[in-house]
This record gives sequence, C-alpha cells and structure tokens, in this order.
Amino acid sequence: MDASAALDTARRAPRIAVLVPCYNEEVAIPKVIADFRAALPEATIHVYDNNSRDRTREVAAAAGAVVRRETQQGKGHVVRRMFADVEADVYVLVDGDDTYDAGSAPAMVAMLLEEQFDMVTGVRVTDAAAAYRPGHRLGNRVLTGVVRLVFGDRITDMLSGYRVFSRRFVKSFPALAVGFETETEFTVHALELRMPVGELRTRYKERPPGSHSKLSTYRDGFRILRTIGLLVRRERPLPFFTGVAAVFAMFSLLLAVPVLQTWFDTGLVPRLPTAVLSMGLMLLSFLLLSCGLILDTVTRGRLEARRIAYLAIPAPGPLPPAR
Repeated sequence: MDASAALDTARRAPRIAVLVPCYNEEVAIPKVIADFRAALPEATIHVYDNNSRDRTREVAAAAGAVVRRETQQGKGHVVRRMFADVEADVYVLVDGDDTYDAGSAPAMVAMLLEEQFDMVTGVRVTDAAAAYRPGHRLGNRVLTGVVRLVFGDRITDMLSGYRVFSRRFVKSFPALAVGFETETEFTVHALELRMPVGELRTRYKERPPGSHSKLSTYRDGFRILRTIGLLVRRERPLPFFTGVAAVFAMFSLLLAVPVLQTWFDTGLVPRLPTAVLSMGLMLLSFLLLSCGLILDTVTRGRLEARRIAYLAIPAPGPLPPAR
C-alpha cells in the first residue's frame, strides 16, 4: 500500500478519543471506562485526574484508560489541558460520574461525521428527580435562555457535560474558563463562529451509590451567569456598552430636569453640584458608547481571525469513496 492509499485509509477511519475529566470519581470511573470501551471499541479513553484525594488514578489505569493529571483545580483547566494534549479527529467529552449513557456515543459520533457537525450535544432526558435536581433544571433553563436570547437559539441544553466535538472545534477553542462554566464557553464558541451543531436526546441517570456531586446550585449558577456577562461584554461589546451608556444617560436626564426647570423659571442654577453630576454622567455615557463602537470593530477582527483558524482545519467526516 503506497503512502497516498494509507493516508486515505487513515482518513476513512477517524481517530476517536474519549475525554473524561475526573475529581474524586473512584466509585464511578471503572464503569464509565468499561461502558465507553464497549460502545466505542475503536476509541482511546483518556482520563484526566484533577487532584483527586481518592484512588481515581489507580482504578482508571487498572481499567485500561490512558491516565494523566492536571494540577490546576477546575474543570476548565482540565478541558484546556485535554484539548491541547490529545490528537484525534473526533473527541467525545463526558463527565466521569457515570450519569451519562455511553450507549448514545456511537449515534452522536455518527451524527457528527455524517452531517459534518462540529459539536453534538447530548440533551439530558430523565424522570429521576435525584439525577437532575429541580434547582439545576431551573438554572439550566434560565441560563440557556439567556444565551439563546443573546447568541442564538440553536442549543437547548447548554450545561450538558456530554458532547462530541470535531477536531477543528477543539483546536480552535480558546478554553479561557476555569470551572464548570466551560460548558457555557463551548456553546458561545460554536454559536459565534456559526458552526454547524446538532443535538441528540440521551438518558441521564443518578450517580452510583457512594459517589457525590461537586456541583453547587447557587455558587456555580452565579459563576456561570457571571461568565455569560463577561462573554456578552467580550463578544457583543456594542450592545453591552450601549445598554450601560443608556442607563447613565437616563440618570443624567433625571438629574437635569429639575435643574433646567429652575433655570427656565429664575435664570439661576442654585443646584450647581447636581448640574455638574448630570453633565458628568452624560459625558460618561458618550464615552461608554464610543468604547462600544471601538471594541465592536476589534471584536469583528478577532472573530474573523478565529474563523480563519477554524477553517484551516478540515471538516469532520470520512473521504468520499475512491473511484
């Protein structure tokens, strides 16, 4: 077989990597590895341990996974390391808590390759209240709704930890988040670059006995909301700064009205500090609007550079049959 034929064969059989970030998942990780090995026998399973205090690394290695360690605490740090280290054509990212259905992975991979998507999200479906607590469900709906309103309405489960990515998604992803807000960053990255994305409904179940969740409904919810705000400021600077400028302008006008009424009636400005404050707020409003206009131009340039970097990597999917 010559080099060209070997290359064609390699490209017809995409390399699949299963990426599993872990923190204290000694109980769940053996079954996660076994289930994904059964579902995707051709895939290499990578477990990245994030300073676990139990035997996660040992049991993952014993189960046959490639085990590495990321010392910076937080899921965002782990995702950044995984995406930098692992070379593959298709990446399956799943939490190590055995709550996602490995049986859905082949269908998600097939959807990505056949439709040439860059991201396929596993949309969680469950009737078990303990698996998907009401607070988490409500928070996901609210946060997903905010992102859909600002960035586009092509995603219905923004916080799902079960995703399949193309190589060009992974290698163009900036990975700036630190913790669980990285799922928000996935979604915004895909929507901002107008990537083709898909979703597949998948079963979501409770953690196994002895395994404990690391999520905090309020703490992580506020962190994700803060991340959305920062992403809006970074990716939509003109609407963001225009909105802030409008607030300052409104307060300026509210302060100016009584001052102007007094001046019209008496020709005097007895409330000089109020007049100065009103003028300062209006000047600040115009300054914020100018910042928004300038940053909008910068953001468009950054977006074009990211799009070019994304397009430099081939689309997912096998080559057409040789003639």
